[in-house]
Parts: sequence; C-alpha cells; structure tokens
Amino acid sequence: MEKKSAPASATPVKKEGKAGSMFASIVIPVALIAAVLIYMFILGNPANFEGNDNANHPLPGNYLGQVYKGGFIVPILIAINILVITFSIERYLTISKAKGSKGLEAFVRSVRQKMNVGDVNGAIAICDQQKGSVGNVVKAGLLKYQEMHNEHGMTKDQRILAIQKEIEEATALELPILEKNLVIISTIASVSTLVGLIGTVLGMVKAFAALATATGAPDATQLANGISEALINTALGVTGSAIAIIAYNFFTSKIDALTYSIDEASYSIIQTYAAQHTDNNRTV
Repeated sequence: MEKKSAPASATPVKKEGKAGSMFASIVIPVALIAAVLIYMFILGNPANFEGNDNANHPLPGNYLGQVYKGGFIVPILIAINILVITFSIERYLTISKAKGSKGLEAFVRSVRQKMNVGDVNGAIAICDQQKGSVGNVVKAGLLKYQEMHNEHGMTKDQRILAIQKEIEEATALELPILEKNLVIISTIASVSTLVGLIGTVLGMVKAFAALATATGAPDATQLANGISEALINTALGVTGSAIAIIAYNFFTSKIDALTYSIDEASYSIIQTYAAQHTDNNRTV
C-alpha cells in the first residue's frame, strides 16, 4: 500500500525532467549562435571603427568596437554570460512555482492549525490551493496520514514510519526538479573565469609578439590590440563567474528554505498522528 502514490507523482516529475533537459539542449546552441551573431554584426559593425573597417582601431569612446578587439574568445564568453542569465531566470521561475501560491510560513502555519484541530481534509484543501512542490509533498504525507488512521493491522511505530517514508519518497521526487540546471550554473562559475584567462593569455602573447618583432618602435596597433584582448576577456570572464556564483548561492538558499518548510510541515503531521493515536489507546 505504501507505493500506491509513487507512480502518480513520478509521471509529472519525469515530464519536468525531460522538459528541463530539452530546455538545456536548446538554450546552449542558441546562446552560442546568438553570441557569434552579436560578435560579428553588432560588435564588429564597421561603423564602430575608424575608416569603417573593423581591422582598424575602434572609434574613440566606442565600447562595442573595443569589446570586438577582444578576439575569438569574446563570443564564447558572451555565450557563457547569456547562458548564466537564461538559466538564472529559468531557475527563478521554477523555484517560485515550486513554492506555491502563498508564502511558505503562512502555508505551514495554516497546515499546523488544521492539524491541531484534527481537520485533515482542511489541510489537504490548503495543499490543493498552495500547489507547487511543497504543497505536493505535504499533501502526500496527509493522504498517507488518512490511510494509516484507518489501518488497524500495523503498530503505531509502523504507521509513523509509513508516513515518514511517504513524505521522504515525495520529497525525493520533487527535489530533482528544483536542483535541475543548477549544475550548469555552478559549472559556469568556474569555467567562465578560466575561459577569460585563456583569452587574457592569448592577448598578452600577441602584445609581447608585437614588441618582439618590432625592428624599431613597436607596432602600437598590434600592442594595443593585444592588451585590449587580454583585459576585455578578463572582464567578461570575471563578470560571468560573478553572476553565476551569486545566482547559485541565491537559488541554493531558496531550495534550502523550501526543504525546511517541508520538514516543518512533515514534523507537524507526524507529531499530530502520534498524539492522536496515543489518545485513542488511552480511551480504549
């Protein structure tokens, strides 16, 4: 009987998982294509450079042209920044939906109030109104609560363990939805800086090559382009990494808050059942 609710809960989770994987497989190549187009047609627009030629210096104060001089690493870093922003928005919407329609504290408080007066159906109705991952997990525990309340072939401890197991299984099905794609954000937090450093090294190599090959005065254009490439790649890489670190920590804290709310509501369900069952034994 303890496994009846698992298949029903697993179906939406599988659909969410497939949707998340499909989202990632679409967004990554689209971001790369968009970054290349931005690099070629916006940053590399001849109007941004002297003589309408992107091989020349950027016009004074033209930041688009300066970024273009960062070299071929720039579109990769632009794609990384697009990805971290896109996945941050996607995670924000998903976690907000998982939280439900009301605040978590208000939801847990309402469930507690219903459980304190023994109104399990009222608590289930609150879960239906709340929706989201938290509401789904708590509802699974309440449904098991009702099932165990009418179960007379098990001991008190066995019934409590059955309720706990149901809540744990429901939580295990819901949490992967919340954590999905966070690994991409955490990977970007590390990779972005490293890619920026690669561009920095390549830029410095060009700068020193311009100095080494100069027979007289160094080629100012090549020297400037090399230094520009180094600094621009560093800036883009650090920017992407900073955004990814902030986003990852933010979403991790949000998931922890959801998990805490689930634990708090689950504790109330189990304690209420244990107390009512003890009272029934005394009456008998």
